[in-house]
Amino acid sequence: MTESSFINAYTKIEILAGAVRPGLVTEALENPAHGGIAVFYGAVRNLNHGRIVTAVSYECHQALAEKELTTIISEARSKWGDAMDVIVLHGTGRLRVGEISVAIGVSSPHRSEAFEGCRYLIEELKTRVPIWKQEHYIDGDSEWLKGHALCQQGGASEHHSGDTSRRA
Repeated sequence: MTESSFINAYTKIEILAGAVRPGLVTEALENPAHGGIAVFYGAVRNLNHGRIVTAVSYECHQALAEKELTTIISEARSKWGDAMDVIVLHGTGRLRVGEISVAIGVSSPHRSEAFEGCRYLIEELKTRVPIWKQEHYIDGDSEWLKGHALCQQGGASEHHSGDTSRRA
């Protein structure tokens, strides 16, 4: 692979029925020209804004999701290098707590570009890609949640404090 042309760069986008298997990501990113590999896994958690979550259902408009992800990957390559290899996997259907719903992997010649590209991809996916998330709670209730950018104020502790002013 050359750093000047992403024609040879690896891209895989897949919307899966069920949960994501982590091994699929790292195997896809083996590239002897790349020294940086960054991977993000998003798992179904058991608590959100003080409510006990039992499962999450994901629905997706596959053709539009793949088109938007292709655009986002192109944007990332224009920012952090055409040689970037990318894999994006997203599960659909009802997933249990602990199962992986999304996996994003980026490899590049250098670690900085891999980190930045991976972060960009998950943030843009959460706000732009037509994948919908319905949380199911222990009391039998459920709620469709709106995608959002990462909460910058308060950091991760905000998600455990019971603050309901933001949605995951």
